[in-house]
Amino acid sequence: MAQIQLQQLGNSLLNQVKNAYINHPLKTLAIGFGVAIVAPTVLPLAKPLAKAAIKGGVSLYEKTKGAIAETGEVIGDIVAEAKAEAAAEQAKKITVAAGLTATSNAQQDGQDN
Repeated sequence: MAQIQLQQLGNSLLNQVKNAYINHPLKTLAIGFGVAIVAPTVLPLAKPLAKAAIKGGVSLYEKTKGAIAETGEVIGDIVAEAKAEAAAEQAKKITVAAGLTATSNAQQDGQDN
């Protein structure tokens, strides 16, 4: 989907350049030459900015990656605690039920004698 949008944007930009050249050929050529002349001057100035932006993005990625890992650990701990509590409650219910059954059987045996 993104590729289709990018392709449409490229086609749109190309059509705009074609239309500009057809309607104003000298103006379009002047802009092209201006860009060709200014680019070598501007690109070295833009390099540190691009580098800083990429460095910031990498730093943000690493921090986010660490935060996600930490969150995963916390969630894992919570799940383990919940499972342990559920198992303890189930064991308690079984123990209580077994105790009630034993008491009931002992009372029945006492009544039978």
